[in-house]
Formats: sequence, C-alpha cells, structure tokens
Amino acid sequence: MGRLNGHVAVVTGAASGIGAACVERFHREGAHVVGLDLTVPATSRRTRVEHREVDVTDEAAVAAAFASIATARRRIDIVVNAAGVGGGAPVHMLEGSEWDRIIDVNLKGTFHVAKAAVTIMLDQPLVEGERGTIVNLASVEGLEGMAAGSAYNASKGGVVLLTRNMAIDYGRMGIRVNALCPGLIRTPMTSAVTDEPDLVAIRDAMLADHKLGRFGEPEEVAAAALFLASRDASFISGVALPVDGGYTAGRDPQLTRLFGLDG
Repeated sequence: MGRLNGHVAVVTGAASGIGAACVERFHREGAHVVGLDLTVPATSRRTRVEHREVDVTDEAAVAAAFASIATARRRIDIVVNAAGVGGGAPVHMLEGSEWDRIIDVNLKGTFHVAKAAVTIMLDQPLVEGERGTIVNLASVEGLEGMAAGSAYNASKGGVVLLTRNMAIDYGRMGIRVNALCPGLIRTPMTSAVTDEPDLVAIRDAMLADHKLGRFGEPEEVAAAALFLASRDASFISGVALPVDGGYTAGRDPQLTRLFGLDG
C-alpha cells in the first residue's frame, strides 16, 4: 500500500532533476501527481503522470493551473516547490537582470506557487487533521553563505524564511510547510556548473566537505520530500532540513585522517 494513496500532489520543476525524482517517487507511492514545468518531458506519454507547461514566474498562469487541478481532482493535498535556477557572482560583478532572473524563479516563483496552493488548501476540509502540506526546495546555500553566490544564496535564504513564516501563519489552519536544503546533488543544473573545466577543482573541494564523500542523488532528496509530505511527518512544520551528506554539520580540516577515519 502506497504512503500517498488517494492524495493529489503538484510538483514544480517536474521535467528534470529533483522535481522529476519527486514526481516518480510520489507516483509510485500512490499519489495522483501533476507536474508543472516550462516543458513537458517526453516520458510523460509513457506514464500516468499528468504534466502541464507552466512558468512559475507568471502568477496568473500558476493560479490558473492550481485552480484547474483543484477543480478536476477536488483538492490538492501536497505541493513540492522544486522549480529553480542557478547562477550568481560577487555583487559588484552581477548584472541586475541576472539578479532578477534568479530571484524571480527561485524566490518569487516559490511565492507564486505557495500563494496559489494555500488559497486552495484553506477552503478544503480537514483530512486526518490536515488541509495540505507544502515542501519548498531551498539549499544548503540558504543556510550558510557560498562565495560568489550572492543572488542564489539570497533567493534560497529567502525560501527558508518564507517557509518558516508560512508554517507560523497557517499551522493552526492545518497546513504544514517545510523546506529541504540539498547539498551537491547529481542533477543537470548542478552538472552544468560543476563540470566546467575551470570549476572541477572547486567541485572536488566542495565534495570533500560532504562528510559522506559523494554527491547526493535526486532520488535521495525525493525520499526526504516524501517523508515531509507524508503522515509520518504529521508533527513537523517550519523546518529547513539539510539533505547534504553532512555538509552543514561543520568543517573537517582533514583531522579525521589523523585518527584513521578517512575510509
């Protein structure tokens, strides 16, 4: 029996990476999943997952999509806000248009989706004490800074605090809101940056600071999203959960090697 049987889940950024992994995992767990993204993945024709073309920076389009889903499926139980873009530079080198692009997708897009979701959830009857649950994708860079990450850091830090604010505002209405903060995850967006020849050494240094010594996989983040969206997390709201292989646990200047703890 699936953990999400009978639930309706909406996932943004559904065409690739973490969003696609969430779509697949939630579908396997019995949810009716609607994926939203700028493009519809070709694989959608071979599955029973519904996909729609929606730009999260377009507030009216997001609101219309959510209203249509709620009308067709009678309610929306789960929302995963996974749409996002990378980029950034030191502030004095960052074009205003690049700042706007990153903030518009990562933070404002999250707001658009959250607003549309909450508007619908507030009018839904309680089911097992809940009207709905939202999982926002932030980043370890929303918990601590990263060199040259000005706009991206700001956007993901904003997602973390938006999540906590929503948890405060809507908890008594039966809506849980949490965030996931992934570290280095093997996704197309990550690879597009970290596989650049000039950045391989930097990638490897960052990877060394992930205490498990490897990249994370999108499926591992999807498993954490499933937990937060499920009744197993029924008393959890307002958290920013790192899924980072121990990256934010602290720094190890190779002292573990002195104790034979380097694997």
